[in-house]
Amino acid sequence: MPLRLIFRRDARTEFRQAVRYYEQARVGLGEQFRSAVQTTLDRIIQMPERFTPVHADVRRALVPHFPYAVFFRAYADRIRVISVFHTSRDPAVWQQRADEEAN
Repeated sequence: MPLRLIFRRDARTEFRQAVRYYEQARVGLGEQFRSAVQTTLDRIIQMPERFTPVHADVRRALVPHFPYAVFFRAYADRIRVISVFHTSRDPAVWQQRADEEAN
């Protein structure tokens, strides 16, 4: 049975904002970004343990062709997406979210 994928509300917002940004930059680029993130999510669902933990039990999967990463926690029955994060931003943002959820 495939793992359920659950987004934090702010992770979904980040993702949607990035899609809009890329689409405004060039028509069709937003859809390319969405597809690249979906490919990344599919890889995470297939084998979450392939991704190395980078902060306690939070794992990182890089998005191909874009400067983004998906930060997530893997559980027995679900994947919890903490952030769809531009890699040049301050990592303290997603780390704080992860720490809040862990407490």
